[in-house]
Amino acid sequence: MDVILLIKAAIMGIVEGLTEFLPVSSTGHLILTGSLLGMTDSKSKVFDIAIQTGAILAVFIVYWARIREALGGITNSAKQQRFVLNIALGFLPAGIVGLTVYKMIKAHLFNAPVVAGAFIVGALIILWVEKVAKPVSRVQNVDDMTPLDALKVGLVQCLGMIPGTSRSGATIIGGMLLGLSRKAATDFSFFLAIPTLISAGGYSLWKERHALSMADFPLFAVGFVVSFLAAWACVRWLLRYVSSHTFVPFAWYRIAFGIVVLATWVTGTVVWAD
Repeated sequence: MDVILLIKAAIMGIVEGLTEFLPVSSTGHLILTGSLLGMTDSKSKVFDIAIQTGAILAVFIVYWARIREALGGITNSAKQQRFVLNIALGFLPAGIVGLTVYKMIKAHLFNAPVVAGAFIVGALIILWVEKVAKPVSRVQNVDDMTPLDALKVGLVQCLGMIPGTSRSGATIIGGMLLGLSRKAATDFSFFLAIPTLISAGGYSLWKERHALSMADFPLFAVGFVVSFLAAWACVRWLLRYVSSHTFVPFAWYRIAFGIVVLATWVTGTVVWAD
């Protein structure tokens, strides 16, 4: 296996791990980084999907105590049953949209103007929520969420399928607008990521299984491990960050990145297409 290729896999893993759970859209970052590294063939697209599992594993590790509690009490605890039901309801809209219209989204929305526009519009929404709207929090903890709260956040999560929007950004900011505290919205976003990304990744990997071989194992292993480590550090950092900070810095970053997307498209540096 080419050492340079393994280094590229590690870089992609870092990008995936750091951007999957921040409100900045991992899709746009992976497209840009992959293009700059020359990882744009069909196998590279499968690689992008596979390394998401490393990021998801980080959520399992960070939240393992809560996940174990939910699984252990699913048959005899009303609190844990409601928690599991809320995750299922939150995932439901994305599951339906993913099966029905995601092909259309990939066919028509994976282009530079849409990605850049989503980055910038998302940034403006974050600034509006943090600076103007300042929503009042009525739900302080994920265990206090009602099934209706979960379903509403799940509907907002569907916006994350638009490239450049950010699944985590949509669920966190949307959750805050729906009355969740900053911490509750962030926690629920992480929990929703588990079924959402596992199902999306598993489905995509199954469809593209013909493009894989055992010779690709070192490449995928490096990307997986690095993505896990980066995501683990990022999740733990973000949980501390939200306790005393707003998301305003991410909004300004999104605006800057949106401008970069347009610049790379205009100059032809990156081919922004699926």
